[in-house]
Amino acid sequence: MLIFLFSMLFMIPMILLESWWLTQFWLFCLSFLFIVWGDFNFFFSNLGFGMGLDSLSWLMILLSFWICSLMLLSSLSVKVTNYFIGLYMFMVLLLVVSLFCTFSSLNLFNFYLFFEFSLIPTLLLILGWGYQPERISASFYLILYTFLGSLPLLSSILWLDYQLGGLCYLLIFDCCNNNYLYISMIFAFLVKLPLYMFHLWLPKAHVEAPISGSMILAGVLLKLGGYGLIRVFKLIIFFSLDYNFYIIIYSLYGGVMVSLICLYQVDLKMLIAYSSVAHMSLVISGIFTMNIWGLYGSIFLMIGHGLCSSGLFCLTNISYERFGSRLFILNKGLMSFMPSLSLWWFLLVIGNMSAPFTLNFIGELSLLNSLIGYSFYLMVFLFLLSFFSCVYSLYIYSFSQHGSFYSGMYSFSTCYFLEFHLLLLHWFPLNFFFFSCEYNL
Repeated sequence: MLIFLFSMLFMIPMILLESWWLTQFWLFCLSFLFIVWGDFNFFFSNLGFGMGLDSLSWLMILLSFWICSLMLLSSLSVKVTNYFIGLYMFMVLLLVVSLFCTFSSLNLFNFYLFFEFSLIPTLLLILGWGYQPERISASFYLILYTFLGSLPLLSSILWLDYQLGGLCYLLIFDCCNNNYLYISMIFAFLVKLPLYMFHLWLPKAHVEAPISGSMILAGVLLKLGGYGLIRVFKLIIFFSLDYNFYIIIYSLYGGVMVSLICLYQVDLKMLIAYSSVAHMSLVISGIFTMNIWGLYGSIFLMIGHGLCSSGLFCLTNISYERFGSRLFILNKGLMSFMPSLSLWWFLLVIGNMSAPFTLNFIGELSLLNSLIGYSFYLMVFLFLLSFFSCVYSLYIYSFSQHGSFYSGMYSFSTCYFLEFHLLLLHWFPLNFFFFSCEYNL
């Protein structure tokens, strides 16, 4: 594990020299090296210095490398305007290092430490390279919700260390015996995912963040919550048997409510951000069923959503750079200007509605099996979630691609090859890995 950690730290001289393409190339190299280096098993391997790797952390680290390398590819406006290039690349590198250490930590306290540290570069990306002055209030929302939600988790971790004498994942066992410990262990991750009524920080952060901030928020940082829930369930598995059903019902109910909220959005970014909340409600429910279908389905949906949602934010940014607005009323009739881009809108939108041959499809199919097996009465929520997912996905596609274009527009530029390349790097793994998915039940 230290090989990759030191490889990232040795990128600092490239950042000081403001070598944009070399930094991006090295991040892509780390992604491909990490693919070759993985051993694809469910046991911890490569142990040493408090770090280790299993199949779940391997997937999450690979997703972090991939999304962070695409962040630099999508942020050429920062390079063209020469707006603090070195500091921007350093923030991206700091984010990669913090996510790598979060997903590879074997100690629960170290995981919490890097889990919270990853907020700092995200906050600085929003504050430094955001668009509107409201980015300051969005940053406060981000810190207020996520930091305050994780303080009870810190108290529980310290108590567990006192009781058990250690916090290594391989050595800790189920010791939850009260309601406070149960709630505090899961609440920080539910806010991070986010759960309905604790989701207000996410749309604000997405709207005010630059394209790189939106990509890393949707692609990786939301998945920290799902990863954390899977890790801490070992501590609360027996105590949670009586309470999980209520959280599953509330999460699915919140997903339906957020899907309805999506239908009256007028901003492209806001709609995609709310759709992320709806998809993550399924992830929460799948993890809390505590069966193998729910676990696998949640992992597949997290990976698929990370690629699909990040690609949709890239498409929104391409339109924003042309029109200067993300409003639906101005982003209409795009098929008349960029017909080739309409294909990418279609491919990523059907991925968002979990069409076949995408990772989202196999993830949602597994979660449907899991939740219906848990309780048949959840079919009502699942039907509404699937239906509204198709409705708002078709809404964003048809409203943006069809109709009469904005009459006040006086100049326009079509897509560049680099933008098609960026979209291909989102779409290809989203569909290609579908054919390599299998269940070893």
